[in-house]
Amino acid sequence: MAIRPPLLQRGDTIGLVTLGSPLDANTINTRVQILRNMGFNIVFGRHVYSNDGIVAASAQQRADDLMNMFREPSVKMILATRGGTGVQTILPYLNFEVIRQNPKVISGYSDITVLLNSLYQFSNLITFHSLMLIDFRPETPAYNFNQFFEATSTLISPRIIQNPPNLALRSLVPGNVTGPIVGGNMTSLVNALGTPYEINTQGKILFLEETHAPTNMIFRYLTQLLMSGKFQDCLGIIMGECTNCPVSYGTTYEDLINALLVPLGKPLVINLSTGHGIYKAAIPIGANVNLNATENTLTVIEPTVS
Repeated sequence: MAIRPPLLQRGDTIGLVTLGSPLDANTINTRVQILRNMGFNIVFGRHVYSNDGIVAASAQQRADDLMNMFREPSVKMILATRGGTGVQTILPYLNFEVIRQNPKVISGYSDITVLLNSLYQFSNLITFHSLMLIDFRPETPAYNFNQFFEATSTLISPRIIQNPPNLALRSLVPGNVTGPIVGGNMTSLVNALGTPYEINTQGKILFLEETHAPTNMIFRYLTQLLMSGKFQDCLGIIMGECTNCPVSYGTTYEDLINALLVPLGKPLVINLSTGHGIYKAAIPIGANVNLNATENTLTVIEPTVS
C-alpha cells in the first residue's frame, strides 16, 4: 500500500520550488497571489527565481530546495512552478528515506513526471500528476481546479476520474484491470530509460501524454517503450492527449496507437484529458485504480490523501 500524504486544507502552507527550467518572476508573482487569494500561505525555495540558462540552478541546489520543503514541518504541499527541462538531474541528490518519513502532497506534470514516478518507486509516496504554479490563473478551467482539490483536499472514495463533457474516454481494447497507476509525459519517461530512475510498469496501469512532438517522434517514443518492455509489463494502457502534435508522413497519433499498442491486447483507452491539454485530470501516481476499458471508466479506488 502506497503512503497517502496528509490532506491539503485552506490555510495550509505551500512550498514553491523550481525544479527544472526557470520561470519569469512576474509570472511567479501573479500566480502566487492567486494561491494567496485562495487562502494558502506560501513559502519559497531559495532558487525559485533563479536562472542559470536551461535550468534554474544547479542540480544540487534544486534538489536541496525540494528536500528542505520535505523537511519543513509547516509545509503541507510542495508545488512545482513549472517543468521545462532538467528535472531528472536532481534525482541522484534526493534522500528518498527522508521523503518517505515526511509525506506531503506534491503536484506537477511535464518534466516533473520523472520526479513523481521516482518518489512513488523509491519513497512509496502517492504523488499527483496535476497542476503546477503556472496553472493558477483566472482563465484556468474550473474542471482543472475541481480535479486538483478533489484529489488533494478530499477523502472522496471511490473517485471516478471523468473527462470534461463532450470529451469522453474511448476504448480501443476492452477489458477490466485494477492496479497502481504510473506514467505521465512520454519525453520525461523515455529520457529516464536506462537510468536508475527508469519507470517500473510491472503490474501497473500505464498512462501517457505528450505535447509539441510530431508523430514521427511519438513513433520513436512508443517503440523505445515497447523495446524496453514497458507495455508488455503493464496491466493496461491509458493514452492521453498529444497536444499540438503535427502529423508526420500522413500518420496520426491514433494511427500509431492502433498499429503499435492495440495488437498487445491489453485493456486500452484513449482521450484522457491530462497533462498539457487545456483540461487536466488529477492522476494520483501510485494509487490503486480500476480501468474498465469496456465501460470506459477510470476509478480511483481509495482516498489518495489521509
